[in-house]
Amino acid sequence: MVVAALVPLLSTDTPVSSHADLILVVALIALGTLALALAGLDTGTAFGGMGASREMTVASLVEPTLLLSVFALSIPAGTTNLPAIVSGAVHEPARLASPAGLLAVAALGVAVLAETGRIPVDNPSTHLELTMIHEAMVLEYAGPDLALVELGAQMRLTLLLGLLSSLFVPWGIATGASWTALVVALILLAAKLVLLGAVLAAAEVFWAKVRLFRVPELLAGSFLLALLAVTTSYFLTGTS
Repeated sequence: MVVAALVPLLSTDTPVSSHADLILVVALIALGTLALALAGLDTGTAFGGMGASREMTVASLVEPTLLLSVFALSIPAGTTNLPAIVSGAVHEPARLASPAGLLAVAALGVAVLAETGRIPVDNPSTHLELTMIHEAMVLEYAGPDLALVELGAQMRLTLLLGLLSSLFVPWGIATGASWTALVVALILLAAKLVLLGAVLAAAEVFWAKVRLFRVPELLAGSFLLALLAVTTSYFLTGTS
């Protein structure tokens, strides 16, 4: 909920917009991952420890990719403040069509899939002990505790898809405090999330989960894309 308040999903002018730093948002997302891994270890079962170990391995590769992919967009904006980055993209949409923007969206897309435990990194509907990551951590939970874990997972997916749409399809986000603009932004945000959810669902029909030992290779590739996005953004900003 704190991260959702910081990320500019509807407006870039909020009471906490000055505190919505990129590094803080990524750190809070990582804190949620750490809490879930500790919850998996707390069960004292082999599955919980295995899932927590796998989750932290994935997180160690995903969090730098999240950081660098958004950082590539912060270089032209001259700040790591997310509302300022989104506001600059609204007024200068050509940034998003640059090579740095395309590399960053590819890297962030893979990172979102890994961070939310979706195919091809993880399968949220499996209970196969050799492949499950997220489900292994919450296998021993039931009732209200499991409901909170599932709610957190759904909020994380919604938040990261919203962050992806805000950064790379920022049109419609309110830049002021007008109620009309906020209503329009809410409608457009819902439409973007529905579209991204449909694309994700359709992709998972045709994709297969990669082998667990191939996941680091996939995430290393996304990290390389993010690093290239930062390098390209630096040189393009320096020459312009």
